[in-house]
Amino acid sequence: MNFSNDDRIAWLFPSLKRGFYWQPVLSEFTKRFPQTKIYTGNWPGFVAGFEDKFTVEVVGKTKFVSTTPSAKGYSRGSFYVSPKIVGTLLKFKPQVIFAVSFSAWTLLAVLLKAWARWRVVIVYNGSSPNVDRRDSKVHLFYRRRMAQLADALITNSQAGKAYLTEVIGAKDDCVFARPYGVPTPQALLEQQQEAQLSIPNLQHPIFLFIGVIEYRKGLQFLLESCNQLQKQGYRNYTVLVVGEGAQREELKVFIKNHNLEDCIHWAGWVDYAQLGAYFAKADVFVFPTLEDIWGMVLLEAMACGKPVLCSKWAGAKELVVAGENGYIFDPYHPEELAELMRRFLDNCEPIAKMGEKSKQLIAPHTPEAAAEFLAEVTSFVMK
Repeated sequence: MNFSNDDRIAWLFPSLKRGFYWQPVLSEFTKRFPQTKIYTGNWPGFVAGFEDKFTVEVVGKTKFVSTTPSAKGYSRGSFYVSPKIVGTLLKFKPQVIFAVSFSAWTLLAVLLKAWARWRVVIVYNGSSPNVDRRDSKVHLFYRRRMAQLADALITNSQAGKAYLTEVIGAKDDCVFARPYGVPTPQALLEQQQEAQLSIPNLQHPIFLFIGVIEYRKGLQFLLESCNQLQKQGYRNYTVLVVGEGAQREELKVFIKNHNLEDCIHWAGWVDYAQLGAYFAKADVFVFPTLEDIWGMVLLEAMACGKPVLCSKWAGAKELVVAGENGYIFDPYHPEELAELMRRFLDNCEPIAKMGEKSKQLIAPHTPEAAAEFLAEVTSFVMK
Protein backbone atom coordinates (compact mmCIF):
# COMPACT_ATOMS: atom_id res chain seq x y z
CA MET A 1 0.00 0.00 0.00
CA ASN A 2 1.28 3.41 -0.92
CA PHE A 3 0.24 6.28 1.28
CA SER A 4 1.27 9.91 1.28
CA ASN A 5 2.78 11.51 4.38
CA ASP A 6 0.18 14.21 3.84
CA ASP A 7 -2.79 11.86 4.28
CA ARG A 8 -4.77 13.21 7.23
CA ILE A 9 -6.53 10.73 9.48
CA ALA A 10 -8.72 11.64 12.45
CA TRP A 11 -9.76 9.35 15.29
CA LEU A 12 -12.81 10.27 17.36
CA PHE A 13 -12.86 8.80 20.88
CA PRO A 14 -15.58 10.24 23.12
CA SER A 15 -13.44 9.00 26.02
CA LEU A 16 -9.99 7.45 26.36
CA LYS A 17 -10.19 7.22 30.13
CA ARG A 18 -9.63 3.45 30.04
CA GLY A 19 -8.25 3.26 26.54
CA PHE A 20 -4.61 2.68 27.44
CA TYR A 21 -4.60 -0.47 25.31
CA TRP A 22 -5.19 1.71 22.24
CA GLN A 23 -1.91 3.54 22.65
CA PRO A 24 0.46 0.91 21.13
CA VAL A 25 -1.84 0.54 18.12
CA LEU A 26 -2.24 4.28 17.62
CA SER A 27 1.52 4.64 17.88
CA GLU A 28 2.05 2.10 15.11
CA PHE A 29 -0.74 3.58 13.01
CA THR A 30 0.83 7.04 13.24
CA LYS A 31 4.09 5.65 11.86
CA ARG A 32 2.15 4.84 8.69
CA PHE A 33 0.13 8.07 8.73
CA PRO A 34 2.18 10.85 10.36
CA GLN A 35 -0.68 13.32 9.93
CA THR A 36 -2.93 11.44 12.35
CA LYS A 37 -4.79 13.27 15.11
CA ILE A 38 -6.62 11.71 18.04
CA TYR A 39 -9.61 13.70 19.29
CA THR A 40 -11.19 12.91 22.64
CA GLY A 41 -13.13 14.47 25.47
CA ASN A 42 -11.33 12.55 28.18
CA TRP A 43 -7.56 11.99 28.10
CA PRO A 44 -5.71 10.37 31.06
CA GLY A 45 -2.26 10.83 29.58
CA PHE A 46 0.30 8.65 27.84
CA VAL A 47 1.25 5.19 29.06
CA ALA A 48 4.96 4.88 29.86
CA GLY A 49 6.91 4.29 26.68
CA PHE A 50 4.36 5.92 24.37
CA GLU A 51 4.84 9.56 25.30
CA ASP A 52 4.21 11.81 22.27
CA LYS A 53 4.07 8.87 19.86
CA PHE A 54 0.88 10.35 18.44
CA THR A 55 -0.97 13.65 18.63
CA VAL A 56 -3.91 14.04 21.01
CA GLU A 57 -6.28 16.99 21.17
CA VAL A 58 -8.93 17.27 23.87
CA VAL A 59 -12.12 18.75 22.45
CA GLY A 60 -14.49 19.92 25.15
CA LYS A 61 -15.32 17.50 27.94
CA THR A 62 -17.07 14.15 27.71
CA LYS A 63 -19.61 13.12 30.31
CA PHE A 64 -21.25 9.71 30.53
CA VAL A 65 -24.76 9.78 31.94
CA SER A 66 -26.14 6.43 33.01
CA THR A 67 -29.81 5.97 32.19
CA THR A 68 -30.20 2.29 33.04
CA PRO A 69 -27.80 0.94 35.67
CA SER A 70 -27.15 -2.77 35.36
CA ALA A 71 -26.07 -5.19 38.07
CA LYS A 72 -25.05 -7.92 35.65
CA GLY A 73 -23.35 -5.98 32.88
CA TYR A 74 -22.55 -2.58 31.42
CA SER A 75 -24.79 0.25 32.54
CA ARG A 76 -26.67 1.85 29.69
CA GLY A 77 -26.41 5.54 29.03
CA SER A 78 -25.12 8.20 26.67
CA PHE A 79 -21.90 10.08 26.14
CA TYR A 80 -22.41 13.83 26.09
CA VAL A 81 -19.68 15.25 23.86
CA SER A 82 -18.71 18.69 22.70
CA PRO A 83 -20.17 19.96 19.39
CA LYS A 84 -16.89 21.85 18.95
CA ILE A 85 -15.63 18.73 17.18
CA VAL A 86 -17.31 19.97 13.98
CA GLY A 87 -15.22 23.12 13.71
CA THR A 88 -12.12 21.21 14.78
CA LEU A 89 -12.55 18.63 12.02
CA LEU A 90 -13.37 21.22 9.36
CA LYS A 91 -10.14 22.98 10.23
CA PHE A 92 -8.07 19.77 10.13
CA LYS A 93 -9.74 18.51 6.92
CA PRO A 94 -9.15 14.77 7.32
CA GLN A 95 -9.52 12.39 4.41
CA VAL A 96 -10.60 9.58 6.73
CA ILE A 97 -12.26 9.57 10.14
CA PHE A 98 -12.28 6.54 12.45
CA ALA A 99 -15.25 7.15 14.76
CA VAL A 100 -15.49 4.96 17.85
CA SER A 101 -18.94 3.54 18.61
CA PHE A 102 -22.28 5.05 17.62
CA SER A 103 -21.79 8.28 19.55
CA ALA A 104 -22.97 11.81 18.74
CA TRP A 105 -19.52 12.47 17.24
CA THR A 106 -20.02 9.52 14.90
CA LEU A 107 -23.43 10.84 13.91
CA LEU A 108 -21.98 14.27 13.11
CA ALA A 109 -19.15 12.70 11.12
CA VAL A 110 -21.45 10.66 8.87
CA LEU A 111 -23.97 13.49 8.40
CA LEU A 112 -21.27 15.90 7.26
CA LYS A 113 -19.19 13.50 5.20
CA ALA A 114 -20.74 14.22 1.79
CA TRP A 115 -20.26 17.96 2.27
CA ALA A 116 -16.85 17.78 3.92
CA ARG A 117 -15.64 15.04 1.54
CA TRP A 118 -14.17 12.78 4.15
CA ARG A 119 -14.62 9.05 4.58
CA VAL A 120 -15.95 7.54 7.83
CA VAL A 121 -15.06 4.21 9.42
CA ILE A 122 -17.20 3.23 12.41
CA VAL A 123 -15.25 1.37 15.10
CA TYR A 124 -17.46 -1.07 17.03
CA ASN A 125 -15.23 -2.89 19.49
CA GLY A 126 -17.53 -5.86 20.03
CA SER A 127 -20.98 -7.19 20.73
CA SER A 128 -22.71 -7.71 24.08
CA PRO A 129 -26.32 -7.47 25.30
CA ASN A 130 -26.20 -4.07 27.01
CA VAL A 131 -24.01 -2.51 24.32
CA ASP A 132 -25.96 -3.80 21.31
CA ARG A 133 -29.26 -2.20 22.39
CA ARG A 134 -31.25 -4.77 20.42
CA ASP A 135 -34.33 -4.00 22.49
CA SER A 136 -34.31 -0.27 21.68
CA LYS A 137 -36.02 0.68 18.43
CA VAL A 138 -34.68 4.23 18.67
CA HIS A 139 -31.05 3.16 19.04
CA LEU A 140 -31.34 0.58 16.29
CA PHE A 141 -32.88 3.14 13.95
CA TYR A 142 -30.01 5.62 14.39
CA ARG A 143 -27.37 2.91 14.23
CA ARG A 144 -28.80 1.56 10.99
CA ARG A 145 -28.78 5.01 9.44
CA MET A 146 -25.19 5.63 10.55
CA ALA A 147 -24.11 2.23 9.20
CA GLN A 148 -25.73 3.04 5.83
CA LEU A 149 -23.86 6.35 5.62
CA ALA A 150 -20.49 5.01 6.76
CA ASP A 151 -17.89 3.83 4.26
CA ALA A 152 -16.76 0.89 6.41
CA LEU A 153 -17.13 -0.62 9.87
CA ILE A 154 -14.56 -2.55 11.89
CA THR A 155 -14.85 -4.78 14.94
CA ASN A 156 -12.64 -7.08 17.01
CA SER A 157 -14.84 -10.15 16.84
CA GLN A 158 -16.99 -12.28 14.59
CA ALA A 159 -19.86 -11.70 17.03
CA GLY A 160 -19.40 -7.98 16.43
CA LYS A 161 -19.54 -8.50 12.68
CA ALA A 162 -22.69 -10.60 12.99
CA TYR A 163 -24.36 -7.78 14.93
CA LEU A 164 -23.30 -5.13 12.42
CA THR A 165 -24.47 -7.10 9.39
CA GLU A 166 -27.46 -9.05 10.68
CA VAL A 167 -28.94 -6.56 13.16
CA ILE A 168 -27.72 -3.16 11.96
CA GLY A 169 -27.86 -4.08 8.30
CA ALA A 170 -24.35 -3.00 7.27
CA LYS A 171 -23.14 -4.42 3.98
CA ASP A 172 -21.06 -7.54 4.53
CA ASP A 173 -18.27 -6.40 2.21
CA CYS A 174 -17.90 -3.15 4.17
CA VAL A 175 -17.53 -4.80 7.59
CA PHE A 176 -14.09 -6.00 8.65
CA ALA A 177 -13.58 -8.23 11.69
CA ARG A 178 -10.08 -8.70 13.06
CA PRO A 179 -8.59 -8.13 16.53
CA TYR A 180 -7.13 -4.64 16.85
CA GLY A 181 -7.51 -4.43 20.63
CA VAL A 182 -4.29 -6.39 21.13
CA PRO A 183 -1.65 -6.64 23.86
CA THR A 184 1.92 -5.43 24.01
CA PRO A 185 3.83 -8.05 26.00
CA GLN A 186 6.92 -5.86 26.22
CA ALA A 187 5.00 -3.21 28.14
CA LEU A 188 3.85 -5.86 30.61
CA LEU A 189 7.19 -7.56 31.07
CA GLU A 190 9.62 -4.64 31.25
CA GLN A 191 9.26 -4.02 34.99
CA GLN A 192 8.67 -7.63 36.05
CA GLN A 193 11.70 -8.10 38.25
CA GLU A 194 11.05 -5.15 40.56
CA ALA A 195 7.36 -6.02 41.03
CA GLN A 196 8.04 -9.71 41.70
CA LEU A 197 9.86 -8.78 44.88
CA SER A 198 6.56 -7.63 46.42
CA ILE A 199 4.66 -10.85 45.61
CA PRO A 200 4.78 -13.41 48.44
CA ASN A 201 5.32 -17.12 47.98
CA LEU A 202 1.95 -18.67 47.25
CA GLN A 203 0.59 -22.18 46.94
CA HIS A 204 0.69 -23.40 43.32
CA PRO A 205 -1.14 -23.74 41.07
CA ILE A 206 -2.02 -20.05 41.14
CA PHE A 207 -5.24 -18.97 39.41
CA LEU A 208 -5.01 -15.28 38.52
CA PHE A 209 -7.93 -12.82 38.41
CA ILE A 210 -7.34 -9.23 37.22
CA GLY A 211 -10.12 -6.67 37.08
CA VAL A 212 -12.30 -4.15 38.84
CA ILE A 213 -13.93 -5.73 41.88
CA GLU A 214 -17.53 -5.26 40.77
CA TYR A 215 -20.40 -7.60 40.03
CA ARG A 216 -19.98 -7.50 36.23
CA LYS A 217 -16.48 -8.96 36.45
CA GLY A 218 -17.80 -12.16 38.04
CA LEU A 219 -15.29 -12.59 40.87
CA GLN A 220 -18.10 -13.68 43.20
CA PHE A 221 -18.74 -16.69 40.94
CA LEU A 222 -15.05 -17.62 40.93
CA LEU A 223 -15.14 -17.56 44.74
CA GLU A 224 -18.26 -19.74 44.73
CA SER A 225 -16.34 -22.20 42.55
CA CYS A 226 -13.60 -22.18 45.20
CA ASN A 227 -16.24 -22.94 47.83
CA GLN A 228 -17.37 -25.93 45.80
CA LEU A 229 -13.78 -27.12 45.45
CA GLN A 230 -13.34 -26.88 49.21
CA LYS A 231 -16.38 -29.09 49.76
CA GLN A 232 -14.68 -31.64 47.52
CA GLY A 233 -11.51 -31.46 49.62
CA TYR A 234 -9.39 -29.19 47.40
CA ARG A 235 -7.39 -26.48 49.18
CA ASN A 236 -3.95 -26.87 47.62
CA TYR A 237 -4.03 -23.83 45.33
CA THR A 238 -4.23 -20.02 45.38
CA VAL A 239 -6.54 -17.53 43.70
CA LEU A 240 -4.52 -14.33 43.26
CA VAL A 241 -6.85 -11.33 42.99
CA VAL A 242 -5.48 -8.16 41.41
CA GLY A 243 -7.81 -5.18 41.48
CA GLU A 244 -9.93 -2.89 43.62
CA GLY A 245 -13.58 -2.01 43.65
CA ALA A 246 -16.77 -1.46 45.59
CA GLN A 247 -17.53 -5.16 45.98
CA ARG A 248 -14.28 -6.05 47.77
CA GLU A 249 -15.55 -5.85 51.36
CA GLU A 250 -18.63 -7.92 50.52
CA LEU A 251 -16.46 -10.61 48.95
CA LYS A 252 -14.01 -10.60 51.85
CA VAL A 253 -16.95 -11.42 54.13
CA PHE A 254 -17.89 -14.29 51.80
CA ILE A 255 -14.33 -15.60 51.94
CA LYS A 256 -14.27 -15.46 55.72
CA ASN A 257 -17.67 -17.06 56.16
CA HIS A 258 -16.66 -19.95 53.90
CA ASN A 259 -13.18 -20.42 55.38
CA LEU A 260 -11.40 -19.62 52.13
CA GLU A 261 -8.78 -17.22 53.56
CA ASP A 262 -5.91 -19.67 52.99
CA CYS A 263 -6.79 -20.02 49.29
CA ILE A 264 -7.37 -16.36 48.36
CA HIS A 265 -4.65 -13.70 48.20
CA TRP A 266 -5.65 -10.07 47.63
CA ALA A 267 -3.01 -8.02 45.83
CA GLY A 268 -5.16 -4.90 45.53
CA TRP A 269 -4.68 -2.33 42.82
CA VAL A 270 -1.53 -2.80 40.73
CA ASP A 271 -0.07 -0.31 38.25
CA TYR A 272 -0.37 -1.50 34.66
CA ALA A 273 3.39 -1.52 34.22
CA GLN A 274 3.65 -4.01 37.11
CA LEU A 275 1.07 -6.52 35.85
CA GLY A 276 3.63 -8.59 33.98
CA ALA A 277 5.06 -9.82 37.28
CA TYR A 278 1.66 -11.15 38.33
CA PHE A 279 1.14 -12.90 35.01
CA ALA A 280 4.60 -14.43 35.39
CA LYS A 281 3.80 -15.63 38.92
CA ALA A 282 0.49 -17.23 37.96
CA ASP A 283 -0.17 -20.60 36.38
CA VAL A 284 -3.68 -20.16 34.95
CA PHE A 285 -5.68 -17.02 34.13
CA VAL A 286 -9.40 -16.91 34.97
CA PHE A 287 -11.78 -14.45 33.28
CA PRO A 288 -15.27 -14.96 34.81
CA THR A 289 -16.85 -11.79 33.38
CA LEU A 290 -20.61 -11.53 33.00
CA GLU A 291 -20.28 -9.08 30.09
CA ASP A 292 -17.26 -7.84 28.14
CA ILE A 293 -17.38 -6.73 24.54
CA TRP A 294 -13.78 -7.85 24.14
CA GLY A 295 -11.55 -8.45 27.16
CA MET A 296 -7.97 -7.26 26.59
CA VAL A 297 -6.74 -8.80 29.84
CA LEU A 298 -7.43 -12.27 28.44
CA LEU A 299 -5.23 -11.54 25.42
CA GLU A 300 -2.52 -10.22 27.74
CA ALA A 301 -2.62 -13.47 29.68
CA MET A 302 -2.24 -15.42 26.45
CA ALA A 303 0.68 -13.22 25.37
CA CYS A 304 2.32 -14.01 28.71
CA GLY A 305 1.97 -17.73 28.01
CA LYS A 306 -0.89 -18.68 30.32
CA PRO A 307 -3.72 -21.18 29.88
CA VAL A 308 -7.02 -19.33 30.12
CA LEU A 309 -10.40 -20.13 31.61
CA CYS A 310 -12.75 -17.74 29.84
CA SER A 311 -16.38 -16.82 30.39
CA LYS A 312 -18.77 -17.48 27.51
CA TRP A 313 -19.89 -13.84 27.92
CA ALA A 314 -16.53 -12.36 26.84
CA GLY A 315 -15.99 -11.32 23.23
CA ALA A 316 -12.40 -12.54 23.39
CA LYS A 317 -13.59 -16.13 23.90
CA GLU A 318 -13.15 -16.45 20.14
CA LEU A 319 -9.40 -16.75 20.76
CA VAL A 320 -9.80 -19.71 23.12
CA VAL A 321 -9.47 -23.16 21.56
CA ALA A 322 -11.07 -25.51 24.06
CA GLY A 323 -8.68 -28.16 25.27
CA GLU A 324 -5.68 -26.54 23.58
CA ASN A 325 -5.01 -23.20 25.30
CA GLY A 326 -7.89 -23.20 27.79
CA TYR A 327 -11.59 -23.70 28.26
CA ILE A 328 -14.84 -21.69 28.04
CA PHE A 329 -17.40 -21.80 30.85
CA ASP A 330 -20.62 -20.17 32.01
CA PRO A 331 -19.87 -18.17 35.20
CA TYR A 332 -23.52 -18.39 36.24
CA HIS A 333 -22.85 -22.10 36.82
CA PRO A 334 -19.89 -22.16 39.27
CA GLU A 335 -19.76 -25.93 39.12
CA GLU A 336 -18.48 -25.65 35.53
CA LEU A 337 -15.55 -23.47 36.56
CA ALA A 338 -14.87 -25.65 39.61
CA GLU A 339 -14.60 -28.69 37.36
CA LEU A 340 -12.15 -26.92 35.01
CA MET A 341 -10.01 -25.71 37.92
CA ARG A 342 -10.04 -29.25 39.30
CA ARG A 343 -8.49 -30.54 36.08
CA PHE A 344 -5.41 -28.40 36.72
CA LEU A 345 -5.39 -29.33 40.40
CA ASP A 346 -5.44 -33.05 39.57
CA ASN A 347 -2.81 -32.74 36.86
CA CYS A 348 -0.53 -29.70 36.49
CA GLU A 349 1.43 -31.10 33.55
CA PRO A 350 -0.76 -29.59 30.76
CA ILE A 351 -0.27 -26.05 32.10
CA ALA A 352 3.03 -25.37 30.33
CA LYS A 353 1.88 -26.89 27.03
CA MET A 354 -1.41 -25.01 27.04
CA GLY A 355 0.37 -21.79 27.96
CA GLU A 356 2.68 -22.21 24.99
CA LYS A 357 -0.36 -22.74 22.77
CA SER A 358 -1.77 -19.46 24.06
CA LYS A 359 1.41 -17.71 22.92
CA GLN A 360 1.15 -19.28 19.49
CA LEU A 361 -2.50 -18.30 19.05
CA ILE A 362 -1.95 -14.68 20.07
CA ALA A 363 1.36 -14.24 18.25
CA PRO A 364 -0.19 -12.96 14.98
CA HIS A 365 -2.14 -10.30 16.87
CA THR A 366 0.36 -7.53 17.54
CA PRO A 367 0.06 -3.73 17.48
CA GLU A 368 2.03 -3.78 14.22
CA ALA A 369 -0.41 -6.26 12.66
CA ALA A 370 -3.39 -4.29 13.97
CA ALA A 371 -2.00 -1.06 12.50
CA GLU A 372 -1.47 -2.80 9.17
CA PHE A 373 -5.09 -3.98 9.26
CA LEU A 374 -6.27 -0.43 9.96
CA ALA A 375 -4.10 0.82 7.10
CA GLU A 376 -5.78 -1.71 4.80
CA VAL A 377 -9.20 -0.41 5.85
CA THR A 378 -7.98 3.14 5.23
CA SER A 379 -6.89 2.12 1.74
CA PHE A 380 -10.28 0.48 1.15
CA VAL A 381 -12.28 3.62 1.93
CA MET A 382 -9.89 5.95 0.08
CA LYS A 383 -10.30 4.13 -3.24
